[in-house]
Amino acid sequence: MRQLLLLRHAKAAQAATGQDDRDRPLNEAGRAAIAATRARMKELGLAPDLVLVSPSRRTMETLEGLEPWDETPLVEPVDALYLAPASGIRAVLNGVAETVRSVLLIGHNPGLHDFAASLHDGGPAPAPALEQLARGFPTAALAEFSVLGPWWQLDARRARLVRFLSRKKP
Repeated sequence: MRQLLLLRHAKAAQAATGQDDRDRPLNEAGRAAIAATRARMKELGLAPDLVLVSPSRRTMETLEGLEPWDETPLVEPVDALYLAPASGIRAVLNGVAETVRSVLLIGHNPGLHDFAASLHDGGPAPAPALEQLARGFPTAALAEFSVLGPWWQLDARRARLVRFLSRKKP
């Protein structure tokens, strides 16, 4: 069984005049939120083998907020993940080597939410997690899925939602 962790970047600052969207940093709330997410991941033993991350500043700073790792994963910035639609996220994950057991993907909405919402196979899952995911994918939220087949076959209804971690109240 493979594990997929989908993490939306933490809260970013508004773009300054003339600033490119890719260059927006995390704000104070975002840094606090990702520190809390890091603590929960550590508490739950969520440690990826591979991190696929959009190259935007806010996603890279989100990744930095998860460090240091107990066991350092391979990190790959992937240009195609910047504001990727669900189909783009799926295409990136379909290319993951079959030897990789656990992937953390750090990306953006709305594509991340659309992709996550499409994955659950309808099998048993914690009802609160399904309800939270159905409502949205807030900043610094993390969805954990068990992937039911090889990465190259990952598609709609091919994973099972294990948990959804969010600081937003249900």
